[in-house]
Amino acid sequence: MFLYPPEPRLKLVLVRPQIPPNTGNVARLCAVTGTPLHLVAPLGFALTEKKLRRAGLDYWDKVHAATHGSFEELVREGGLNGDNVHLFTSRGTRGLWETRFRPGDWLILGEEQEGLPAEALERFPERWVRVPMIREPTARSLNLSTCAGVALYEALRQCRKAG
Repeated sequence: MFLYPPEPRLKLVLVRPQIPPNTGNVARLCAVTGTPLHLVAPLGFALTEKKLRRAGLDYWDKVHAATHGSFEELVREGGLNGDNVHLFTSRGTRGLWETRFRPGDWLILGEEQEGLPAEALERFPERWVRVPMIREPTARSLNLSTCAGVALYEALRQCRKAG
């Protein structure tokens, strides 16, 4: 049986998510893994929308840690630094399997169309991570919730192995 590593836990962040079902799916992912979910505004939907509820809002009381007004607010309030941040982007030069995760790390993903904003990428330029496209390397990207699941489970696997 999988037991979550002791505190501090991994944290998953969605910066400016636009599609309610993606955020709902990520909320469900966070609920089953015990991972706090942080959202960075502006959001492309209201947290009470029916579509979001159907896709996972019923888990909100078990996962949602905070909503932040901006990326800078998240950095300030969350204590993010160069050592505990992983920015997931298709432009990353470091692959997921070469990345080392530790309990307490922040896994940060951007919105569905544009990805992470420049302010996030410029703040932590050495912390870009890409999820490999194994069969079709020219494909633009994975769906946001799929990428979040792949990234989180690899980070959990490493934390479990280390702990």
